[in-house]
Amino acid sequence: MLCIRQYTHQIVYIADWRYNRGMRNIFLVAFVVLLAGCVREQGQNGGVFLGIGGKKVLMAVAPDNFRDEELFHTQEELEKAGAEITIASSRTGAIRGSQGGTAEAKILLKDVSPRDYDAVVFVGGSGASVYFGDAAAHSLAREMYSAGKVVGAICIAPVILANAGLLEGKNAACFSGEKNSIEAKGANYTGQGVTIDGKIITADGPGSARQFGKKIAELLSQVNGP
Repeated sequence: MLCIRQYTHQIVYIADWRYNRGMRNIFLVAFVVLLAGCVREQGQNGGVFLGIGGKKVLMAVAPDNFRDEELFHTQEELEKAGAEITIASSRTGAIRGSQGGTAEAKILLKDVSPRDYDAVVFVGGSGASVYFGDAAAHSLAREMYSAGKVVGAICIAPVILANAGLLEGKNAACFSGEKNSIEAKGANYTGQGVTIDGKIITADGPGSARQFGKKIAELLSQVNGP
């Protein structure tokens, strides 16, 4: 809508000529060109036209002390690009972030069917450590990866992927305090904000959450549905 507003004065100018028979076709062509410009602009700035409408993303979140930005900012970017988000946790209902935000978990992590989703994203924050040794979280990550789905993790959550055996020989980012943890499982720590290695995407923390979300959307735009 922002793009359309930016071009309103041009559209109105052309529309003034719409009743002139000789100008009618010119008006239609010009309108299509302006609309195409909007599509390009939105695709560059907002990721809206990445073609991921209908893609389903599961966000695996700790029941307490998840990092708010890593859930909400990542979710916002994915939803802007057209993804459908479901939040899973070790309990359903209200879950609370370390900064005071709240969300609702719709499904238990152990009940998730990987075939129902195109991507899984493990959200960080200190609470994510509950999944470091969690069999259900590890199984979900492995099954999604084996099925060719996108697997993401941010902040300390890449440790979950490392402990599931997914980061051996992979380039990965994470909260710097967990560098040794992922390296011990064979990961190549990059120190970057966001790192992509195949269909695994990792990030270092809340400051990278929006970029993380955008990059997940880009990966999903390249992946066929389930």
